[in-house]
Amino acid sequence: MRTTLKRGVGRAGALSGNGKAVLPPAAQTPVAVYRAPEPPQRSGWQAARRYLGWFLVAATMIGAGLLGGAYLYFHESVAQIRAHSVDVKTAQRRLSIPLPGQAAIALVIGYDHRANEGNGAPSRSDTLMLLRADPQTKSISMLSLPRDLVVRVTCPGRGSTTQKINYAYAWCGSKGTIETVKELTGLPINYLITVNFRGFKQVVNRLGGVWIDVDHRYFNDQGGPNGYATINLQPGYQRLDGGRALDYVRFRHTDSDFFRVARQQQFVKAVRYQLKHKFNVVTLPSLVNALTHNVEVGVGGSGQLSGATILSYANFILGLPAGGFFQAKIDNATGYADVRATTSSIQAAVQEFANPDIGAADAAAIAGGLAARPKPAKPGTKKPAAPAAPLPQNTTLTVLNGNGIAGSASNASYLLGQRAYKVVLPATGRPANAPNWNFFRTKVFFDEGQAGSKLVAAKVANLFGSADVEQLPGDIAALSGGAMITVVVGATFHNALANTAPVRRTPQRQAPAVRDVSSEAASHLRGIKAPFRLLAPTTIDTSSRFSGSTPVRTYQLNRGHRAVRLVFLQGSGQYWGIQETDWTTAPILADRSFRRVVGGRIYDLYYNGPHLHMVVLRWGGASYWVVNTLLDNISNETLFAIAKGLKPVPRA
Repeated sequence: MRTTLKRGVGRAGALSGNGKAVLPPAAQTPVAVYRAPEPPQRSGWQAARRYLGWFLVAATMIGAGLLGGAYLYFHESVAQIRAHSVDVKTAQRRLSIPLPGQAAIALVIGYDHRANEGNGAPSRSDTLMLLRADPQTKSISMLSLPRDLVVRVTCPGRGSTTQKINYAYAWCGSKGTIETVKELTGLPINYLITVNFRGFKQVVNRLGGVWIDVDHRYFNDQGGPNGYATINLQPGYQRLDGGRALDYVRFRHTDSDFFRVARQQQFVKAVRYQLKHKFNVVTLPSLVNALTHNVEVGVGGSGQLSGATILSYANFILGLPAGGFFQAKIDNATGYADVRATTSSIQAAVQEFANPDIGAADAAAIAGGLAARPKPAKPGTKKPAAPAAPLPQNTTLTVLNGNGIAGSASNASYLLGQRAYKVVLPATGRPANAPNWNFFRTKVFFDEGQAGSKLVAAKVANLFGSADVEQLPGDIAALSGGAMITVVVGATFHNALANTAPVRRTPQRQAPAVRDVSSEAASHLRGIKAPFRLLAPTTIDTSSRFSGSTPVRTYQLNRGHRAVRLVFLQGSGQYWGIQETDWTTAPILADRSFRRVVGGRIYDLYYNGPHLHMVVLRWGGASYWVVNTLLDNISNETLFAIAKGLKPVPRA
């Protein structure tokens, strides 16, 4: 290739004839150099906002993924505990439809299919419990049926026989148990919950155990297929794992079904305390896993248990106010291997279960002189009286037929008349029919122009069990005949009214029945070392004495807390105790009914309905519990007197 440049021109070291370097012409032309402008400096806030935006986008995507996964996991878990076995699918057809906003009843069947039994062998119905959740009164009531209770057992398609109630499950499965319980109690059942005892252990373990107040030493080392389960539990408040909790609630070696029922109800309350302390996103997956493999739930009507239903009941249970648990029991039952009870005793227990006395603790505290005295009103001030609902004899009432079933309105009118209500006929003189017959639920309308009408409407609605209370509309007002209340009976009315009056069992006030044990109690506690000041009882129940097997127990309650337990045996064969500990936030202490201050001391009172179950003295940075027997056999006044008599043990 030829070049147009001459020799020496354009070379870095070439010289011209005059000895100077020769450069290309363009190299001598002035050149302007341009540089790209620097980006504007961002402030610290602008940079942070930019990174924060990206972080929020990423977090939103991750959160959406986690929520989506949790949603799918939760609904998949719900699907697994829905009725899927032939037994529960068949049984749930015999359940009543649960109505929104109304009380619902669940039958819990705990069964035990043991390893030495064949796959085709019938399982044993070991636990039968009715649970009733009432959103209107914010209460849960329990009624346990002794497994050895002799009743008329019914099996659809096979007939009936007189046997122990747990025979119904072995003979006829869940449907036989449902029909037997319905016939025995006369109650509708909305949910069926079957629990395998293998699942019982797993659920308790996934909760991290359950804190239970054990009333005395439980010991049995004779196990085997033909004996009772082995058990070795020391007295005192303690955390039980699944196996030990199951042994505790099923124990029958030295006592009867009545104590077993009390332990079962005690366990249900303890699980609620534990859920409030341990229920979180970390424990939820393992807990749900244990439930899905061992629990099955049947629902009346659709048969489809929804996630919304589970969440609503979970929120209801966790948000239950103090004193919201009620334990009904069958009184005057007799027998050991075969338990028998009269029809009147069973019906009284059912009535107490279906209509818990929400004010039982208040009434008992007032009757026993344990209620806090109200502060005196300032001079010259008057406390406004609470409005009272008009009495039935002062209430006018019209009943209309809203379901199209002949005789519904007249039957309801007759039943309300039997309750002393003044029934009037529609002003038009026409038949007592509503504008249409499309009323599914019974409606109770009140005339707001008449004083107290809304209050009495609520009372009338309770008589129908599932009625709605609403203001009187124009089309119904034209048929009301000027009555204060107008009832339109719907399809849910079955020619019967509910007996909604709560069973009031307020014990009569009595003097404390105590005897002096100052020197004996001090001798039992002398020499015991604890990180808190020990208190000794100066008085105990007159028929009680220190337990011979374990009168005093000192132990490590949990990490960082010690405890001392005093155990007493009452003449009736029941045990009670005094627990002393520096753990002042134990789960059981969260359900206080009242607080009293006497002589500068703080006493917390814990009631089971009208019975004072526990008195807790808070003193010197520790808590001292006086705990009644499982069946609350010590009177309210005696239990409080024992707590007031606690005195410091003299220092060595």
